[in-house]
Amino acid sequence: MIQEPSLVSVISSSAEETIALGEKLAAALPAGSIVALNGGLGAGKTTLVKGIARALGIEAEITSPTYTIISEYEGKIPLYHIDAYRLAGDEDFFSIGGTELLSRGDGLALIEWSERISRSLPSGSINVEIEILEGDTRRIFISGVEFEALPQSSRGRREETDVIGGSSR
Repeated sequence: MIQEPSLVSVISSSAEETIALGEKLAAALPAGSIVALNGGLGAGKTTLVKGIARALGIEAEITSPTYTIISEYEGKIPLYHIDAYRLAGDEDFFSIGGTELLSRGDGLALIEWSERISRSLPSGSINVEIEILEGDTRRIFISGVEFEALPQSSRGRREETDVIGGSSR
């Protein structure tokens, strides 16, 4: 029997809470993990990456690699921060060596706008979807990895959510 990966749903009320979630997520990601980040402009994809980078001991400023496409950072393990927004698709990703990067297995590959290169993502990739609610509040869905976002993590149903740092709005 094939077991479906768990789904964790979390409500974040601020950038600081999203960074804290990234730190917790990083603890569950072994080297070789590929994380597909999806969400609209300003949803908080790079903010989540900042938390993952912090957990890896990376002190460099993390910014979205929109124009550079790939930024590499050295920490406890390498972090490859990829922004596929300006890529025309999987062929572009292949031509810049993206698929080779994903197969290295020595660090974490975090891919913003991953839906633009979906055929390049291997099965077993971790999926993160960020929805903008009101103001700085975000609903973040994470699937494909087991971790505890909060003591009462909600799993398996998109309707239930955890709230970081306060009560649900």
